[in-house]
Amino acid sequence: MQKTQSYPTQRTKTFDLILTSMLASLVFVATLLLNIKLPLGNGGLIHLGTAMLFIVSILFGPKKGMIAGAIGMGLFDLVSGWALWAPITILTRGLQGYIVGKVAWSNGRKGTSFKFNLLAMLISTPFTVAGYYVGESILYNSLIIPLASIPGDLVQCAVGIAIAIPVCAMLKKVSMFK
Repeated sequence: MQKTQSYPTQRTKTFDLILTSMLASLVFVATLLLNIKLPLGNGGLIHLGTAMLFIVSILFGPKKGMIAGAIGMGLFDLVSGWALWAPITILTRGLQGYIVGKVAWSNGRKGTSFKFNLLAMLISTPFTVAGYYVGESILYNSLIIPLASIPGDLVQCAVGIAIAIPVCAMLKKVSMFK
């Protein structure tokens, strides 16, 4: 009787699904744990979810970063009174996670380069600002109103970068994440 190769593949797929689900949960809980409504523009929040999205994307790559950002922050919007924003958040934060992971993992780096990790987060910021600008333009049927939210979006990304940089630097010293 010949053994099939499906067991290791199935086990890997199951582990991958569990890990991705846990990462999305971490982004959700980080977003839910501490959030401060900004007095800028049409609202917006400062929360730990952006930092967690950056950390996940740098440690685990673009696919997991995209899924964790989209599901984690999209779910937060759905359960916390921001449901109207959920589709915008899913698209925007999914794209942000993908960009950060793609740049941080480019050329086989796997998130090991401080410079590329920082560059990844900085590159993702205009895409996030633009995503929320377009979404808000659609919601408010205005190209002017969303301009007031741009400072808050920039602050959100800056806080995420400020937290993610030292956390990723420390975690990359752990053998599991090297």
